[in-house]
Amino acid sequence: MALNLSNLGAPKGANSNKKRVGRGMGSGMGKTSTRGHDGQRSRSGSRMMRGFEGGQMPLHRRLPKRGFTNIFRVEYQVLSLDTIELVASTRNMTEFTLESIRANGLLKKKRALVKVLANGEIKTAVTVYAHKFSAAAKTAIENAGGKAIVLGEAVESEAAAA
Repeated sequence: MALNLSNLGAPKGANSNKKRVGRGMGSGMGKTSTRGHDGQRSRSGSRMMRGFEGGQMPLHRRLPKRGFTNIFRVEYQVLSLDTIELVASTRNMTEFTLESIRANGLLKKKRALVKVLANGEIKTAVTVYAHKFSAAAKTAIENAGGKAIVLGEAVESEAAAA
């Protein structure tokens, strides 16, 4: 028999009724309504903080706090020279814009800033557009006869000139 929308059903035991507490002794959850006899949690309106461990020192206070998170940190996606060399030689590319870098699957995140690092070496003359370059990567690209163009810098220099 083919399985389609007309004969689909939930697996056995998937659907169960809600626990109805305080509905008499025959229900199995009568008298104290699963709250026990005495104590803070047996009272109505009782609410303890998240992570309350019955008076034991809670986990979030037992663990050490170290360091801090820099909220102004700028994260870059790394692109290495050997990757650029490989793509340039296999796909005959001479210009690496952000769109072409993303189109070739060299970046994991779509909106990430790109930084080129000098991992490996480059022999082909290519023009690379990125947000940042390491000093060694910039000199390696220029020594191979290419250009390392920093994105966002042209806009800032035009604004300073005006």
